[in-house]
Amino acid sequence: MKRRKALKWTLIGVGGGVGAVVLGGAGTLGYFWNKSKLETVGEVDFDNPLAVPPLAESTEDASGARVFNLEIQSGSMAFKDGRETETWGVNGPFLGPTIRAKRGEEVAFAVHNGLDEGTSIHWHGMHLPSVMDGGPHQEVEPDGVWTPQWTMNQPAATLWYHPHPHGRTGKHVYRGLAGLFIVDDDESTSLNLPSDYGVDDVPMIVQDRKFDGDNQFDDKASFMSTQGILGDAIMVNGTLGPYFDVTTRLLRLRLLNGSVSRLYNFGFSDDRPFSLIATDGGLLPTAWETDRLQLSPGERAEIVVAFEPGETVVLRSNPADEGYEGPLGRFNGGDDRLDICEFRAADTLADTTEIPQAMGTAPDLADAEIAAERSFSLSGFNQINGESMDPMRIDFGVREGTVEVWEVENADGFMHNFHVHDVQYQVLTVDGREPPPRLRGWKDTVQLVPQAKYRLAMRFADYTDPNLPYMYHCHILAHEDSGMMGQFVVLGEDEEIGTVPVSAAAGSHGGH
Repeated sequence: MKRRKALKWTLIGVGGGVGAVVLGGAGTLGYFWNKSKLETVGEVDFDNPLAVPPLAESTEDASGARVFNLEIQSGSMAFKDGRETETWGVNGPFLGPTIRAKRGEEVAFAVHNGLDEGTSIHWHGMHLPSVMDGGPHQEVEPDGVWTPQWTMNQPAATLWYHPHPHGRTGKHVYRGLAGLFIVDDDESTSLNLPSDYGVDDVPMIVQDRKFDGDNQFDDKASFMSTQGILGDAIMVNGTLGPYFDVTTRLLRLRLLNGSVSRLYNFGFSDDRPFSLIATDGGLLPTAWETDRLQLSPGERAEIVVAFEPGETVVLRSNPADEGYEGPLGRFNGGDDRLDICEFRAADTLADTTEIPQAMGTAPDLADAEIAAERSFSLSGFNQINGESMDPMRIDFGVREGTVEVWEVENADGFMHNFHVHDVQYQVLTVDGREPPPRLRGWKDTVQLVPQAKYRLAMRFADYTDPNLPYMYHCHILAHEDSGMMGQFVVLGEDEEIGTVPVSAAAGSHGGH
C-alpha cells in the first residue's frame, strides 16, 4: 500500500461528499480501532420469519408480450420495536417483487414513478438494447411512466433490478428500491435442482442498514469509512433477525449482495460445505464445493446446502478473505463477523432433488479472436483512468459482434469492484494466474483486489446504438455516485460514435 500520512483518513458519504479527519495520538486511534469491528455472532434474536418476495404478476397483451406493472412508491415499514420507518419500494412499501421470465419470451414493463423526485429502474445483468437498460440517461420523472420492452435473450440466471439515477443511486437503493429478476430457460428447468420458489429455492437479498434514534434509515457515511455507509443491522428480504423453516434436504439459496457498500464473506456457523452452482450470469458447468463465498455489492451467487433433520444452523458473514490493504479493511467492515439468517430443519425432510453432474455452459471466450484490448484503472473515490463521469461524454465505442479484453486494476488500497452493463464476461486471469473457482463462471460484477490486474473477455452482440451508451462503473455506490463511472456505445459495422441526446429522458424512449 502506498504510504500515507499517519492517522489521516478520508471519509465519504453516499452522496459523494468528501472530507478528512485527523486523529491525534495512538490512544485515540486504538479506541477507534477496537470500536470499529462489528461482532453480532450470538447476539441476533432470530425471531422473525424470513419474508419471501412475491412473484410479480403479469398479463399478456395483444402481441403476446408479458406485461408487468411496476409502481415505484413511498411507504413505511415497522422493521423493529414496532416503530415505522419511512421507505421506498416497488409494488409495496419496501423492496420489490421477484420478476420471473423465460428465455425467448417478450417482456414489457409499465414503470410508474410515484415518488416526488426522479428515479429509474436498471436491469442489472441483463442483455438488452441500451434504450431499455434503465441507466442514468433514462430517469423517470415524478408521475412519469417508462415502457421498456425486449425479448429475453440469455441463459438462466439470477439477476436484479435497482435504480440508476446519476449521483443518487446509493440513496435510492438504501431507501429500498431493489428486487430480483430470475431468468429461466429450457435447460435449467429440465434439471433436478431445487426449484420450488420460496420452499427449496429461496431468494436472499442481503443488505445492511443503520437506524437513527427515530428508527429512520441513517444514510450518513460511517466514521473513517472509505466506502460510505456500513450498517450495523443486517436484513434479508427486508427482514431483521430472520429465520427460515427448512423442509427439504437440499436448499438452494439465491444470494444477492444488495448492500450499497458492505462486503460479505458467506459461510455457515458450523463451517459446513456448500456447493456453488451459479455465478452472476448463470449456472456453472459443474458445482464447486466450498465453505466460504465472498460477494461484493451487486454480485450474485446460487448455492445449494444440505441439511439433516432437526438441526439448526446460521448463515453468517466472516472476515474478508481479500480485498483490502493494511488497516483499511478494519474500518470498512473487513473484520466484521455478522449473523445473517437462521435455518431450522424440520424433523422430516423431503429428499427429491439433486445437484446434477452437468449444469450450465462454461465461458468460451479464452480462445476467441480479440478485436481490441483496453485498460481501466480505478482510483480514489471517483476516477477511472484519471477521469470522472461526464454524462455527455462517450468514452469509446465497441463493434457489435466482436470480443474485447478489458484489463481492470484497482490502483489504490480502497475496496472497488467493476460492473459492465449489457454483457456477461469471462475472467481470464487475475494477475496472470487462473482465476479462483468462484470467478470461473459468467460474471458481470467482480471485486478488484488492490494492485491486481483482472483480464475480462466480453462479446458485444445483437444491439447497437451510436448515441445512447451503456455504463461501466464501480458498484460501491458511494464511488459510483461520486463519478467512478464511464460510458460506451455498441456500433454497427458502418456506425461511428454519436452524441448523447441532451434530453435522454426515460419517458421519451420506446416501449410498446
